[in-house]
Amino acid sequence: MSAETKRDQRSILLGLIGAGIGGSLSPAMHEEEARQQGLTCVYRRIDLEALGVDVSALPDLLTAAERMGFDGLNITYPCKQAVIPLLDELSDDANALGAVNTVLFKDGRRLGYNTDWSGFTRSFQRGLPNASLARVVQLGAGGAGAAVAHAALSLGVEQLMLFDVDETRAASLAAELQQRFTTAEIVSGGSLADAMCEATGLIHATPTGMAKLPGMPLSAELLHRALWVADIVYFPIRTALIEAAEKIGCRTLSGGGMAVYQAVDAFRIFTGVEPDADRMFAHLQALLAR
Repeated sequence: MSAETKRDQRSILLGLIGAGIGGSLSPAMHEEEARQQGLTCVYRRIDLEALGVDVSALPDLLTAAERMGFDGLNITYPCKQAVIPLLDELSDDANALGAVNTVLFKDGRRLGYNTDWSGFTRSFQRGLPNASLARVVQLGAGGAGAAVAHAALSLGVEQLMLFDVDETRAASLAAELQQRFTTAEIVSGGSLADAMCEATGLIHATPTGMAKLPGMPLSAELLHRALWVADIVYFPIRTALIEAAEKIGCRTLSGGGMAVYQAVDAFRIFTGVEPDADRMFAHLQALLAR
C-alpha cells in the first residue's frame, strides 16, 4: 500500500472548546485543508454556553474528548489558561506564555502548544510591513493577550503599554514579559488617553467587538491618524474598531490573518502534515465573503 493510499485512509477527529463559538470558522478551515491533503477530518465545536456550563467543566470535557478518541483540541476564550493544569506537557512557547490554544492527545498524554503568538507574528509581517514599533498600546492581558504581547515584542516593539480591566493581571503580564524581553520597556496601567497620544500602534486583544460582544474596546476619540491598529477579533472581520480606525486613515490589520496562521500551525501539530498556508488564507477569505 502506497504512502498516499495510507494517507487517504487516515481520519482525524478534532474539536474546539470555548464559550460562544457558534460562529467560529476553525472547523471549516481544518476540514477543508484536510480534504485538500487527502485526509478525512471531523471538527466539532464544544461550546460552553450551548452546554450550559462554565470553565469548571473543562476537566470533564477533556477527559470525555480523550475517551471518545479525539486526536486534538483547539482551546479558546475563556479556557486558554485554565487548561494548563490539566495537561501532561507544554511546549516551550506555551510554558513561557502561560496559555494554551492547541492540545494534542498522543500516546496517552496531553500535550499543550500555543500557536496564537506565531499566528499573530506571521499575520503582522504580512499585513503591516514596516509599521513603527516604537510605542505600542495593547488592550487585553488574558491568554490571547499574553501570546500577542510576546509576538509584538519578538517583532521588535520598543515600548509596550498594557491595559486590562484586571489591572493586577496586566501588571503581572508586564513583569513576566520584562524578564524575557530585557531591552524593551514594558509598563501597565496609567492613563490610556496619555498612552494613546504617544502610541505608534494599537493592538486589541480582548473579546470586545466579537459578534456576541459588539462595540468598541476604547473611545474612538483616542484613535489618531498616525496610529496603526491590529485587532485579533475576526468574526466579524470588520469590527467596529477596524472601521473607526480606517475612517480616520489608520493602517489596519484584521484578526483574519492571525486566525489563519494559528490554524496553519495547529493543523501541522494535529496531523503531522504541512498545510498550504496560502490556500488556507484564501479559504478563510472566501468564508468571510459569504
